[in-house]
Amino acid sequence: MVQRRVVTAALAAAVLLVTTGCSSDDGEKPDAAGSSPPSSSAGSSPPDRAADEAPPAKGSVKVVRTVAEDLDTPWGLAPLPEGGLLVSSRDEGTISRIDEKTGKRTELGEVPGVAPAGEGGLMGIAVSPEYASDHMIYAYFTSESDNRIVRMLYDPEKPAGEQLGAPDTILRGIPKGTNHNGGRLAFGPDRMLYASTGERYEGPLAQDKKSLGGKILRMTPEGQPAPGNPFDDSVVYSYGHRNVQGLAWDSEQRLFASEFGQNSWDELNHIRPGGNYGWPEVEGEGGKSGYVDPVAVWSTEEASPSGIAIAEGSVWMAGLRGQRLWRIPLDGTETAAEPQAFLEGDHGRLRTVVSAGGDKLWLVTSETDGRGSPEGGDDKILELKVS
Repeated sequence: MVQRRVVTAALAAAVLLVTTGCSSDDGEKPDAAGSSPPSSSAGSSPPDRAADEAPPAKGSVKVVRTVAEDLDTPWGLAPLPEGGLLVSSRDEGTISRIDEKTGKRTELGEVPGVAPAGEGGLMGIAVSPEYASDHMIYAYFTSESDNRIVRMLYDPEKPAGEQLGAPDTILRGIPKGTNHNGGRLAFGPDRMLYASTGERYEGPLAQDKKSLGGKILRMTPEGQPAPGNPFDDSVVYSYGHRNVQGLAWDSEQRLFASEFGQNSWDELNHIRPGGNYGWPEVEGEGGKSGYVDPVAVWSTEEASPSGIAIAEGSVWMAGLRGQRLWRIPLDGTETAAEPQAFLEGDHGRLRTVVSAGGDKLWLVTSETDGRGSPEGGDDKILELKVS
């Protein structure tokens, strides 16, 4: 049952009785105030309807075509300015380029130092906001000792498999675990780099502002604390998170994030700098002073959300355990109508969704991640038309 803003104690107790599994990555048990900072560029904000125009209560999703298939543990997806889609393989530790017109795949290379295990490996990737001049690709991955963020020079003129330069580590020391590694990377409209991290099953890390676990981080492209961050000399932007894997901005530069719950509630949050999102003290909507309540919540079996994107005035949220794509129409930072579920069970587990401009989305399936039931052609990148 999707809830909008209000979660009653009776309903929460009922869900707790029937959802005993932990939403680590898919709902199964494991083996501050203010607005976003002003932008120097609108390039990262998706095309959208007028800010004061709420989307219709009901929407639609059409699968236009399969862009690519036979992918191994795809995780991150990053469109290139000149065309083409970069996709990371969590378990192979490689980045490939997909021609979005023909589906042809070219391997850029393997990222050194990736140590895949459980939910860890090569996860989020992002393209530098200065890509036209620096050709830098950013990646978040699990090493033998931690989770870290690196950047690499991409040279498409070199032979396939040799197109990635040596990684330059810009941030290290993010807590790693078998599960709850976070992993999403995205450049915001302010041209700063944002990263989502998990608390590796140590809830107190999420409340410890000195720890990088259970946070959303904001940094310069060089990995330094970004100007205007809420805590002195820190890359921490918000805290009290369990395991965030989705980041997206609306046309007004407001940041939204999806988050895995434990036994009861997965969340969609509007992220405020310095905000405390409650974990492990609060799961779902707590209504407690000092904590930011979510925009919307779902039972862990309906969602277990990973990537999100914003298009046509709605957040589009990929569900792993839920095996569906959620549409959450927005009215500012609140829901404009009840969320809708699409593609239920049609393509299995859904990992990543990225705006392709206007009413188009790229959607990445996740059947080969060890928790799915892969069939012929899995995993895939799909092109969607939405409203």
